[in-house]
Amino acid sequence: MKVTPAALPEVLVVEPRAFGDARGWFLETWRADRYGAEVSALGMVQDNVSVSSRGVVRGLHFQHPHGQGKLISVLAGAVFDVAVDIRRGSPSFGRWVAEELSDRNHCQLWIPAGFAHGFQALTDGVVLHYKCTDLYHPDCDRAVLWSDPALGIAWPLEGAVVSPKDAAAPRLADIPPDRLPAFA
Repeated sequence: MKVTPAALPEVLVVEPRAFGDARGWFLETWRADRYGAEVSALGMVQDNVSVSSRGVVRGLHFQHPHGQGKLISVLAGAVFDVAVDIRRGSPSFGRWVAEELSDRNHCQLWIPAGFAHGFQALTDGVVLHYKCTDLYHPDCDRAVLWSDPALGIAWPLEGAVVSPKDAAAPRLADIPPDRLPAFA
């Protein structure tokens, strides 16, 4: 497995080793000892799967308090996966990084707690899997507007399909500081 810091160094691009032949491929998407040493020593406590059609944007989601680190993988299709630093006081506050994750490149993205996460499905039938370092707490569920002009995220597909909840999320500048994580 190869682990490389992204443009925001706390976010990591993980390239598991895939073993393939004419029948298909096999790879490890999580192994506690290896990922714990190279990605995050925090234990994973919940796995989630979402299925999306081409053009769907989900996000930008985060929890506060009870922040979640997330290890993102794509099991089918391809996504433009985004992490935004929303930690008040961070030198990279409001900056974002994106990676294309797919069932062909097998890349994963480690997004630590304190970052908002979102993605746009680049293909139909996207199956996105993510492991979380904390449980889902509905009362801590938060979002930043996916199209916040101050963030300037360059979503690759026009005509995004967004849930009413995500469309109504506030811009980052409109979120009270006490509802954002702090930079440690």
